[in-house]
Amino acid sequence: MGRFTPSRAALLTGKHPAHAGVETILGGSRRTPGLAPQPTLASRLRERGYRTGRFGKWHLGAADEYVPTRYGFEEVFGFRAGCVDYYSHIFYWGGHDPVYDLWDGEEEVWRNGEYLTTVLGERASEFISRHAGTDPFFCYVPFNAPHYPMHAPAEHMERVAHLPPGRRETAAMITALDDAVGRILAALEDTGAREDTIVLFPSDNGPSRESRNWLGGEEISYEGGSAGGLRGAKGSVFEGGVRVPGILSWPAQLPAGTQSTLVGLMMHLLPTLLHGADWAAPELPEVDGIPLLDTLRDPRREVPERTVAWAYEGQVAVRRGRFKLVAGAREGMEPPAVVERALYDLEADPAEAADVAAQEPEVARALGEELAAYRAQVSQWGRTD
Repeated sequence: MGRFTPSRAALLTGKHPAHAGVETILGGSRRTPGLAPQPTLASRLRERGYRTGRFGKWHLGAADEYVPTRYGFEEVFGFRAGCVDYYSHIFYWGGHDPVYDLWDGEEEVWRNGEYLTTVLGERASEFISRHAGTDPFFCYVPFNAPHYPMHAPAEHMERVAHLPPGRRETAAMITALDDAVGRILAALEDTGAREDTIVLFPSDNGPSRESRNWLGGEEISYEGGSAGGLRGAKGSVFEGGVRVPGILSWPAQLPAGTQSTLVGLMMHLLPTLLHGADWAAPELPEVDGIPLLDTLRDPRREVPERTVAWAYEGQVAVRRGRFKLVAGAREGMEPPAVVERALYDLEADPAEAADVAAQEPEVARALGEELAAYRAQVSQWGRTD
């Protein structure tokens, strides 16, 4: 399983990744062949009469026993592994032999030379056009763009021709992604479903600093994006790795043009979306996420103060209110420097530049206890006996 399977597992199960069975912070990530059988957002919505489709990246198990149709999805199209070439649709990684990886349902299909981001937008919009107006539907579209390899159509490269190499390729890939999302939204408009459809556009991590993202193979090349002044990147529990923007739209129910600083994790999406489907907050004691819809509807309604946590390959961070404690944190996926333990005030210092543990000993102690409890919980989740 790839390194960023955890966020997808949390989104679909409503559980912390370790609770879903795909990650542990004890000695690094637990590599598992795929997501263990369990209820998912797709299967729960299907029980409620929804038509369910998934178009894009799966990354929750490439073997036949882990295909999306076994987790509540009726119609699926896309690839199973972590990344593919955008035109040949071949998966390659390090010393592994290249593997073709494009599937329609459980059948291998060939769309050689077609840009994958565009194809995914087409398939998702076709699914919506068939079902909107007749059935409630859940359309999950995990695009792989702008993940490496850095491929973009000539027409999109021309739109950003003023940008320097490296940044230009990334911008062109995002432009193609924007066009594909636009096609999906147009399908909602054309079918009259836009007003009463929840549209959610999140990301799973900050910008990549991996060498595979450097064109020409040199570290001076463009590294794939900016964290906007935040510390860290993809693969880090610093804010640059975990604080990513999300866009949520439901014209019939949510106020437009507002911004929220609400702290949410992928595991909160399942109970939040089920709340929207059921018109009542679900009772799901087996999941770890909480429904956030009431606060999104009325920003004056506060969520009870709670502790949230992140972990990745030995790194761990816990946050409560304005303070965040990190342990074993690093800047990205492979940098040498590691912050063994530090406390940050995210209101005063969102860039996590100053350790305030000495100035806030009681906060550091309390969050240290939270961190220890979190490690113990993850250890319990990770037990197989």
